Amino acid sequence: MAWRRDDSTAPRGQLRIYLGAAAGVGKTFAMLSEGHRRVERGTDVAVAFAETHGRPQTAALIDGLEVVPTKRLEYRGAFFEEMDVDAVLARKPQIALVDELAHTNVPGSRNEKRWQDVAELLDAGIDVISAVNVQHLESVTDVVEQITGVVQRETVPDAVVRAADQVELVDMTAEALRRRMAHGNIYPPEKIDAALTNYFRAGNLTALRELALLWLADKVDEGLQKYRAEHDITSTWEARERVVVALTGGPEGDTLIRRAARIAARASGGDLLAVHVTKSDGLTGANPANLARQRQLVESLGGSYHQVVGENISDALLTFAKAENATQLVLGASRRSWLLALLTGPGIGARTIRGSGAIDVHIVTHSQVGSRWRLLPRYRGGITTRRQIAGYVLAVALAPLGTLVLASDRTGINLTSDTLAFLVAVIVVALTGGFLPAVIAAIIASLLLNYYFTPPIHSWTISQANNALALGVFIAVGLVTSWVVDTTARKSNQAARANAESELLRTTAGSILQGQGTLDALLERTREAFGMRSASLLERLDPASGAGRGPAGEWAVVACSGDAPVTRPDDADVDVPVTDTLSLALAGRPLPADDRRVLGAFAAYAAVALEQQRLTAEAEAAKPIAAADRMRAALLAAVSHDLRSPIASAKAAVTSLRSEDIDWDDADTAELLATADESLDRLTHLVGNLLDMSRLQAGALSLFPRPSGLDEIVARSLDDLGPAGREITVDIPDTLPAVSADPAILERIVVNLTENALRYSPAGKPPLLAASALGDRVELRVVDRGPGIPEDDRDRMFVPFQRLGDTDNTTGVGLGLALARGLTEAMDGTLTAEDTPGGGLTMTISLPAAPGN
Repeated sequence: MAWRRDDSTAPRGQLRIYLGAAAGVGKTFAMLSEGHRRVERGTDVAVAFAETHGRPQTAALIDGLEVVPTKRLEYRGAFFEEMDVDAVLARKPQIALVDELAHTNVPGSRNEKRWQDVAELLDAGIDVISAVNVQHLESVTDVVEQITGVVQRETVPDAVVRAADQVELVDMTAEALRRRMAHGNIYPPEKIDAALTNYFRAGNLTALRELALLWLADKVDEGLQKYRAEHDITSTWEARERVVVALTGGPEGDTLIRRAARIAARASGGDLLAVHVTKSDGLTGANPANLARQRQLVESLGGSYHQVVGENISDALLTFAKAENATQLVLGASRRSWLLALLTGPGIGARTIRGSGAIDVHIVTHSQVGSRWRLLPRYRGGITTRRQIAGYVLAVALAPLGTLVLASDRTGINLTSDTLAFLVAVIVVALTGGFLPAVIAAIIASLLLNYYFTPPIHSWTISQANNALALGVFIAVGLVTSWVVDTTARKSNQAARANAESELLRTTAGSILQGQGTLDALLERTREAFGMRSASLLERLDPASGAGRGPAGEWAVVACSGDAPVTRPDDADVDVPVTDTLSLALAGRPLPADDRRVLGAFAAYAAVALEQQRLTAEAEAAKPIAAADRMRAALLAAVSHDLRSPIASAKAAVTSLRSEDIDWDDADTAELLATADESLDRLTHLVGNLLDMSRLQAGALSLFPRPSGLDEIVARSLDDLGPAGREITVDIPDTLPAVSADPAILERIVVNLTENALRYSPAGKPPLLAASALGDRVELRVVDRGPGIPEDDRDRMFVPFQRLGDTDNTTGVGLGLALARGLTEAMDGTLTAEDTPGGGLTMTISLPAAPGN
């Protein structure tokens, strides 16, 4: 069913939508409250469907409003209430209140989706007030899944919400929404804990709120642009700071970009837009390497890069700036010298300022000011050598041949016809050979025309003024025609070359920026594109260490493609410096200047590819080092924290037994022996763990991650805890995917965390072990109802030999929280602490889900 019908003659109802970040922010409450306000104003309002979710405050608002009976449908042995579209259409109120816009109707309903039901009501001329959460918008479902780990099954197309006449945000802070949840105002009590520790986390709610605000801001901006277009408003409205920086591809571009970024940063939410203007024929004198680097700089500063086409650069800049509702325009000071500016008139900056209107124009000085002296561009022919040779031949041959033919019949042809015939010959020469052959042909033809056909014949003089004028026009037309032909040919060649260059650069830049192209592949493409024997990327190294860079160092080949790599820039046929220490060297043949300009872009791409390659290598090399550091810290934590307690206990017991000053009875002796035995058992277990971790640190003991079920690991962990483990509540879904972890190591971590939770849990409130899947990760939460830990002290909680209040240093023989975190991170997991809703502490282990789940 289409959202917009074709019959535009019938009045269509208006749609108003309340948009919220999550359930419980008050969308339905706002919808029903608006219904009451409309009723008080005498409007005919009916509730077509309202979902109260058992909330008494929301249900109370239905009283006093007319409710259209719902339709009861059976599906798979259960009955469901759905909106009765036919009943609403028959009742035909002025305004219908329809909740849950993204709802999927039960099979057998009139439409598959509720928004399709709403479309029918609107087509019937009924105004509709509805509500929807941002996570149900089709365009953000993938983002919501990444944030919350929940796949949204019910979605509504963005076009439906964007087409609404009004969209109003129902906003609430994450903290306020969590308080509403904790007070039982959203979900029933049995679902509160699970909701607060899963979907309704503060971070999740904050991210969803930002999504809702940004989506609505885009719609508001879209409405503003539409309004400006409909009312033909071209002046700038400074609703948001937008700074446009004009780039020419010159070396001053970096300075302009950074200056524009600073201007945009002065206002919160300011936008940075970089624009480069090219001619409509696709030709540009800009340095592509500079533009590629400057585009990367703009994007790294959070801006966007644009390219527009226009013959008049200042007009194109202003058109773009006004279309983007820009407030600031940043230009570089002219590179023309004072003499060139005096001879050629106002520059781009001056013309832009005159037409800027309300847009502030900043002219930024730079080191290239006044560096351009040349007045005219150098002439470059566009005709091939073969065509020029053919033109010279025709220039020498056509005029004499035409003279023989025309001179043989002087009676039937007058001077006008002779002139036109010679003009045709000059045009033919111009079309064939270009400007210079046409000039020669025009000179020869004018001399022959004057000598053989202009009275007095066989004389270089011209007796009549009109004959002199005709001869002058003939020469002028010949020269202009030849110049136009030559210019067209040159532009055609340049356009074809520019198109080929841009396509080559576009594909190369795309692969590099997306990280798909390796350095070797880029050099191979460079070698093939320019027809060279080899392409090498050279780097200057410090002669002393061979690692650091120095101006007097030797050159080393970083990467190479082709045969016989060049080892020094001086030995290359073509050398393109990239930086002070990098150079692209090619062997094969010298390249013209045009090819060198494009080669500069490839050199810049090669530098980016090299940086990507090294960053990737460094990241891979840092992984085992980081894992080793985490493991070393964990081992030291265990030694300083858990080793003292059993040694001290055993030492005290043995010392007491050996004391000759006290006569111990049998009961005391047995108790001291039991204490020593228990302490030594704890010490043995700890030393065994430390030895295992030492082997792991040395590489002699490896982790063996494999798909493991959390239910089995948790069950074994609770068995290790003995009778205390039977008091713990476990909530692990049967459909939970397996995790990728070492089961033995994970079991030790769970035992340690559970022991801590038991230690601080009050009587009658045992800890809870709950698990859930969040995207491609699985989380296990150990929840206690103890005193909790202040947020400022949570980092110190993972420091060795730290317990809450330092009141109990005799228990906790496990691995310790420092070691637990180190082992978790060694398995590509995380261990974090957060408040338990209602009081207490929640320790969350996040591990990657096993592949194939």
